[in-house]
Amino acid sequence: MNYGFFRVAAASLKLKVANPSYNKKAIDKAVSEDVRLLVTPELSITGYTCADLFFTKALQQSAGEALKDIVEHSKGKNIAVVVGLPVAFYNSLYNCAVVLMNGGILGIVPKTHIANYNEFYEKRWFASGKQFEACQGINIYGFETKIGNQIFDLGGGAVLGIEICEDLWVPNPPSSKLVQHGANIIVNLSASDEYVSKAEYRRDLIANQSARCICGYVYAGASVYESTTDLVFSGATLISENGSILAAGERFSRDNVVTIADIDIEKLNSLRLNNMSFENSSDGIGFSKHSIDNKNNDLKYRFVDPHPFVPADDEKRKERCREIFSIQAAGLAKRVEHVGSSGAVIGISGGLDSTLALLVAVEAMKLLGKSNSDILGITMPGFGTTDRTYNNAIDLMKCLGVTVKEISIKNACIQHMKDIEHDADIKDITYENTQARERTQILFDMANKHGKLLVGTGDLSELAMGWCTYNGDHTSMYGVNASVPKTLVRYLVEYVAGISEKKTADILYDVLDTPVSPELLPPDENGKIAQKTEENIGPYELHDFFLYHFVRFGFSKEKLQLLAEKAFNRKYENEEISKWLGVFLKRFFISQFKRSCIPDSPKVGSVSLSPRGDWRMPSDASFSAFI
Repeated sequence: MNYGFFRVAAASLKLKVANPSYNKKAIDKAVSEDVRLLVTPELSITGYTCADLFFTKALQQSAGEALKDIVEHSKGKNIAVVVGLPVAFYNSLYNCAVVLMNGGILGIVPKTHIANYNEFYEKRWFASGKQFEACQGINIYGFETKIGNQIFDLGGGAVLGIEICEDLWVPNPPSSKLVQHGANIIVNLSASDEYVSKAEYRRDLIANQSARCICGYVYAGASVYESTTDLVFSGATLISENGSILAAGERFSRDNVVTIADIDIEKLNSLRLNNMSFENSSDGIGFSKHSIDNKNNDLKYRFVDPHPFVPADDEKRKERCREIFSIQAAGLAKRVEHVGSSGAVIGISGGLDSTLALLVAVEAMKLLGKSNSDILGITMPGFGTTDRTYNNAIDLMKCLGVTVKEISIKNACIQHMKDIEHDADIKDITYENTQARERTQILFDMANKHGKLLVGTGDLSELAMGWCTYNGDHTSMYGVNASVPKTLVRYLVEYVAGISEKKTADILYDVLDTPVSPELLPPDENGKIAQKTEENIGPYELHDFFLYHFVRFGFSKEKLQLLAEKAFNRKYENEEISKWLGVFLKRFFISQFKRSCIPDSPKVGSVSLSPRGDWRMPSDASFSAFI
């Protein structure tokens, strides 16, 4: 299966200016059976820098003969190829992209915006494709086809739209219109010369346009062999998808460069279905349908990030954490101010989530000009509390200067279990949830008593898995972590540790080293945490991976399995991935009733499970079709 992926390539090729018979060989060589779409640079058959030679009959004829040979070479090959050459049509010469496949020409697209400033003089030779209000028939070197603005359905969900160099650099690129007609892969045949800082600007431009258009963007730039007179070309090749650069080729290479990537068409189409800005248009764009065999895709040219919520780059990750922390604190400060609260109440366990919530609350008090003592931190030791988490909770609160309160829940829970006639020796879900609900009752009552806002600590991953006690830690007056996944919670705490004084930082680093646990079951014989969350429900890094791709893009179980196998690269055996994927999907569905009534919480990323915003799902939806 292809799982919605479509393999594309951008080629920057060795050529000789004004020598189509030489250039065709490089194009033929770049045609690969392993690629479904190959894009070459602007005017790749003739070369971009031919200048007044474009007017010569000899060059035009030579270009035509080369095109015929390339078309012939494509016979029997399961690939669409986009090449560039000048095309004479009635009284004008056009800078065109020609789409060919399996021995035929699918169509010709002329350049819309003609560069004519600084080092560019294209209006001397070429007319603009703007004059084509509709596609027109053309016979080019014996091939009957159409010329004008058009898109090409290549099959398998891939719909091709074309820009040529300057088309990308204008305020309203043709791609902005092409995508509204259904194009999800935009290719750009380019001849962009180099100077200081231009490469970075070009890269950002391509990434941003792919994000704006929710598309794949394949950019093929003219090679160093176009360099002449005052200009130097680098052969930039870039492939982007919805704002992310998937692949970039080496610049200034003196060899052929073919940059390959697998674009996720299913992902792009899914994002568009959820974005009503992509309602179809129907004016002025031709449409043709073809079919490329795209049955299988092994993701050879696709990087799959195992931690989609967490940037791999240290500096980017720190900046991400800084921004999320600021969003959390700003949201809490607004709510405290709005309700006229005297501060915040937080249950502090010594675990990751409550630690992060406390740190956010400290920052919120700072924003409001309040003292940290306006935060009432309550630690509530229970049957599973270990010395390590207890001491970290107490020490952290003291270091931060919050008001510390300790209330043991053991006696209250024992009494409650007597009241409901539950044997305390039976350490089942009733035994566990009794503790969670007792803690919640204390927190709500203390918040009422002191006129403070009860801050919830549960994170996005726990909400996705339903790993919270309904009407227990599931609820609060405002949840600061509810859109922060567990894999990112760790880095947020680490970020704050990195900017804290040593004593506080040491405590935070020990919290980070502590196994994730609700601590609702007694410790082991050594007083260590016995109940470890990931031993029960599976690794959070897997669940966060599933969560991101399922909620954001709606991928099938089969595709989630494939992506996880690629992303984790044997860190987990395929059978283990399959096991935890089944657990994730089942728990995700049966836990919706908990999410349907969660408190307000600030959205911090592209994935949120708020029933009032990003994720609206029936509480009783069947999961049989998904597992």
